[in-house]
Amino acid sequence: MPERRFYTDVSRYFDRAAAFTDYPAGLLDQIKRCNSLYRFDFPARQRDGSIEVVRAWRAEHSQHRLPVKGGIRYSAEVDEDEVMALAALMTYKCAIVEVPFGGAKGAIQVDTRRYDVEQLERITRRYTYELTRKEFIGPAVDVPAPDYGTGQREMAWIADTYQSLHPGQIDALGCVTGKPESQGGVNGRVEATGRGLFYVLQEACAQADDMQRLGLATGLEGKRIVVQGFGKVGYWAAQCCHDAGARVVAIAEHDGAIADPRGLDPARVRAHFGARGTILQFPGATTSADRAAALAIDCDVLIPAALENQLTAANAPRVRARIVLEGANGPTTPEADAVLRERGALVVPDVYANAGGVIVSYFEWLKNLSHVRFGRLEARYQAHAEDRLLRAVERATGARLAADERAAVVRPVDELTIVNSGLEETMVTAYHQIRDLMHETEGIDDLRTAAFLLAIRRVAQAYLERGVFP
Repeated sequence: MPERRFYTDVSRYFDRAAAFTDYPAGLLDQIKRCNSLYRFDFPARQRDGSIEVVRAWRAEHSQHRLPVKGGIRYSAEVDEDEVMALAALMTYKCAIVEVPFGGAKGAIQVDTRRYDVEQLERITRRYTYELTRKEFIGPAVDVPAPDYGTGQREMAWIADTYQSLHPGQIDALGCVTGKPESQGGVNGRVEATGRGLFYVLQEACAQADDMQRLGLATGLEGKRIVVQGFGKVGYWAAQCCHDAGARVVAIAEHDGAIADPRGLDPARVRAHFGARGTILQFPGATTSADRAAALAIDCDVLIPAALENQLTAANAPRVRARIVLEGANGPTTPEADAVLRERGALVVPDVYANAGGVIVSYFEWLKNLSHVRFGRLEARYQAHAEDRLLRAVERATGARLAADERAAVVRPVDELTIVNSGLEETMVTAYHQIRDLMHETEGIDDLRTAAFLLAIRRVAQAYLERGVFP
């Protein structure tokens, strides 16, 4: 069986959508190609004193907008093709949700389980130094973020290294996003991708005609959900859906799956995982060593939130979900996508659905450049305005609220509220733009093609406005 090429799969989705445009072939080729790819190697000392040479990459797929934006992945399996594919998806993702970044991605080919914290810090700082040498990082050039295998800790190391190399640069903290709040991060970034998936699903389930076609009731209440992958994305998507009244009937991880038709409490599963290092043997749930079996469970919504190529031509015919909400990047191969579309499933594509992370990263970047915490300037003003309005209503009605009732209504807006409001508005607006484009374009009957078409139009417009193409 030939090796699967992720970048080729992304290009196939691109080409399918590009067929619905009349842009010159050269312009489409420019949009599709990866503009810059930096591959480098550096030494890392092991615990036993030996030296291992580590391979790393940073791909800048499209510079039609600056800075470019994309996460940094730590994985022993990552390769150049994967980095380029992920960078391409970032270009299209940012265009779809109208975040003014080009697309990029980075990776270090390491198994994080083989290194202690001190070694990982040295590797991360050396990676940052190498990017700085070639000007592949900076608040106006290229702004990394967390991805698989990385988090706030690594982003703090990157920010600190960059600042030490650029003393006096006032906007230096904007060189990376996903940082701890104490280091210039924004409240809500950790859960942003998962929460964004929840907003997408909530809006999709509110469309009466789509739900009727799928044989489902509107709303999230009672929807049966299967989540594959219980990291930051999968956990937060599951938790938000659970809080909204949905039933998480199964969760799959790398070592197996658990299921309970009555519904699983994601917070309790997470606590179990933290205590035992596995979700398996969760009290009250059935356990299976076959993690792939969860993909075939009868459910209303399947959320693949692990890695790419999870739904393939081999297992897609067994998927019984009415809605497939792609939380991971590239979880569905083109062959599997065709099977799901033929069966009539509603596939909400990764190129849009998991954009919550980059949206909130954009908010963090703006916060770093403005040097003002969200809500700080307007919080008290809004609270006083709401209090005046409430008092006017009380005078008009003769009613009086108790102190605790008043406090629940009148309260200063905080950063998390602003971030989540902006995230929800952005995701909902983009959903309807994609859906409307699908309905108005003859020959398109799926959200993925419509999403790619929307991205192509916006990136092409950026190139044309710059006068790059006549």
